[in-house]
Amino acid sequence: MNRPANRATRIDDLPVRDELRGKSAYGAPQLDVPVRLNTNENPYPLPEPLVARIAERVAEAARDLNRYPDRDAVELRTELAKYLTRTSGYEVTRDQVWAANGSNEVLQQLLQAFGGPGRTALGFEPSYSMHPLLARGTNTGWTGVPRKADFSLDVPAAIEAIRTRRPHVVFITSPNNPTGNAVAPEDVLALYEAAGPGTMVIVDEAYTEFSHGDSLLPLIEGRPNLVISRTMSKAFGAAGLRLGYLAADPAVVEAVQLVRLPYHLSAVNQATALAALEYTDTLLSYVEQLKAERDRIVDELEDLGFEVTAADANFVQFGVFEDPHAVWQFILDRGVLIRDNGVPGRLRVSVGTPAENDAFLDAAREVKKAQLNTQERGA
Repeated sequence: MNRPANRATRIDDLPVRDELRGKSAYGAPQLDVPVRLNTNENPYPLPEPLVARIAERVAEAARDLNRYPDRDAVELRTELAKYLTRTSGYEVTRDQVWAANGSNEVLQQLLQAFGGPGRTALGFEPSYSMHPLLARGTNTGWTGVPRKADFSLDVPAAIEAIRTRRPHVVFITSPNNPTGNAVAPEDVLALYEAAGPGTMVIVDEAYTEFSHGDSLLPLIEGRPNLVISRTMSKAFGAAGLRLGYLAADPAVVEAVQLVRLPYHLSAVNQATALAALEYTDTLLSYVEQLKAERDRIVDELEDLGFEVTAADANFVQFGVFEDPHAVWQFILDRGVLIRDNGVPGRLRVSVGTPAENDAFLDAAREVKKAQLNTQERGA
């Protein structure tokens, strides 16, 4: 196809796959505002002793950058297994752990191994928007099953969907993003039993350290088709590191090694993650501060009269609004950036520092005041 010489090439001019045409890339607004609470980042910078330790570890790794890194990240997987064991009380071995460049790459590798052409994945929506995008990118079919009105899992409907659709992969997000509520262990087990031996069940636990309850990690015992996915982006305050990992039966780790790129984790990434794991106690103390701030935000939003979804992560979903985007803009105009995920009637705010949370709550009070004034004028 020829095009005018003065027109720039568009993506549709290229021979891209048909299922990618007309689609948009994943992303959240990146705006220069005083308070950014839209991407669920940990707001606290890494402590200086850890920054220094990272520099030491990276300097050590730099001496051998002429060589490929440890292809299987053995030391890192060993330390991740120790972390999981210590924080969950369930013993995890290195052979049960795999690491990659962010939990998104972990999920992508799982879909490459267990999804693909002619296979399907199923999830419960609204949920993490990358799940269907990763499915599309691996040419895996996608089925979305709606949640209940309170955004919890409709377990009977989920079981029926699994038995009817017979997907090859099932995603369960706990705590769920963007709604924030967790899934009970017995519900995960019910879905796992419904899935059967021909289906992999992936529990995305990116926010589990912030949950009121325990991790679902012990459920992998005796269940070779169950995978727990984690990240260092949230609780470890290392979103810029891009380090995710999974825990599962050793056979799952063998399967993803069949599709991972060679030397996929750089020596620098491995060194940085190992340094962060040395400071687990310090970093998890920040998590406790964020949990307390989250609970404060929930209480104050409810006191203002907003409807708040059960919150087990480092963010809070609230509403209900006739025009969520207009409210999003109203709050943005006051210097606070939150997230409009497209969930009907709702918005999501990440938990920040106390000062950042105060700025958001001040804006929320103005929202409520504006709503009340509108109602009075309409009376």
